[in-house]
Amino acid sequence: MTATTIWVNEQLDPNGLLYACIACCDEQQAQDCHTSFLQNLTDVQQREGWVARLRTVQTWDEVPASALKLS
Repeated sequence: MTATTIWVNEQLDPNGLLYACIACCDEQQAQDCHTSFLQNLTDVQQREGWVARLRTVQTWDEVPASALKLS
């Protein structure tokens, strides 16, 4: 069985709550999404502690249930 890399983009509020999440298997698409997430955070949001995070997981079970899953 081949290992699958799933790219997970998350936007988290200052309390660490997941605000937005998009997951896909295409690295370039994930990088583009992450850039968009970063650019869409305002200066005020960044000062308040909002973050955009890109991480990888190996199974869809590790992706938050609320994620938009792109193939």
